[in-house]
Amino acid sequence: MQADRRLNWLIALALVGWVFYLLAPVLTPFVAAALLAYTGDPLADRLQKLKLPRTLAVVAVFLITFLVLGLLILLIGPLVKTQVGALLEALPEIVRRVEQEWLPNLAGALNIQGGDDVGIGAFLARYSDMVGSWSGKILLSVSKSGGALAAAVLSLFLIPILTFYLLRDWDSILVHLGALVPSSQRDTVFRLAHETDEILSAFLRGQLLVMFALAIIYSLGLSLVGLKFAIAIGVVSGLVSFVPYLGFVFGVGLAGLTVALDPNPLWQLVGVVATFSIAQMIEGSLLTPKLVGDRIGLHPVIVIFAVAAGGQLFGFFGILLALPAAAVLSVLVRFAYSTYLEEHPEAAAQVEDA
Repeated sequence: MQADRRLNWLIALALVGWVFYLLAPVLTPFVAAALLAYTGDPLADRLQKLKLPRTLAVVAVFLITFLVLGLLILLIGPLVKTQVGALLEALPEIVRRVEQEWLPNLAGALNIQGGDDVGIGAFLARYSDMVGSWSGKILLSVSKSGGALAAAVLSLFLIPILTFYLLRDWDSILVHLGALVPSSQRDTVFRLAHETDEILSAFLRGQLLVMFALAIIYSLGLSLVGLKFAIAIGVVSGLVSFVPYLGFVFGVGLAGLTVALDPNPLWQLVGVVATFSIAQMIEGSLLTPKLVGDRIGLHPVIVIFAVAAGGQLFGFFGILLALPAAAVLSVLVRFAYSTYLEEHPEAAAQVEDA
């Protein structure tokens, strides 16, 4: 009987997963809104304790959120925009410098005989027809995907509305969902829900603080090195650092291209590598253990797979939601693993011996 019940649960979960996969384009704004409502619920609860009605508390949360985002955009946005624009204007000169100076010097150092068919210009000339064909296919695909673009724009308008209603009724939704849990499984389900809530909230707060701290460290370090566009590169590298080592690779690559404009780039390049290396050491030894915590324990391979799978299934928002979903799933996997070890003492003995 117990085996049949587990099989029924597995079949039900598989069907639910299949339905979610089919409805992925529609579910994206709902999932994003649910995550935002979950993030804002603690603040709304605190405002309620101050004798503020739930609806007014939700409105206050929205106002605080938009005020903080607006201040960040007003303070950092123009500077980043200016530096990004200047970086884009400098790209042709960077390409020319790499083409005419860096590649010949590198070829001479490696004792490689260059020819007319070597270099960026030769590459573009050789594959220009292929690039033109790809560009035509991309434009045709974009022209046929007007519905998808309209759906994406509609999602941006839906997310704030859905977030408002979910945040307003969040506590009521949780109570009704809890009432559906069978009494025999209530203790286990509530314990897992509490553990998931602790890990997810710690993960979200910690990861945002790590990204913000890395953006500051990158920007300050690159500014001390004297790099052009230091703040733009530092902020962008910090924002993409939720994927392990992506901020490091992206920042070093972009900063390395920027250094190519200088007449003597060697020492600045050393400073760039040192800045990102020191930032990675600080993140691994201080920021992540203190702000995120070791209890989440997501392996870098799992993180990269989760981001790739989230992007494949749900697009851009899937990338943003991949790590929280992986953190939640890790709680369920650990529970299933511990339950399996309890039911199989010989396996538990092997794990302890290992």
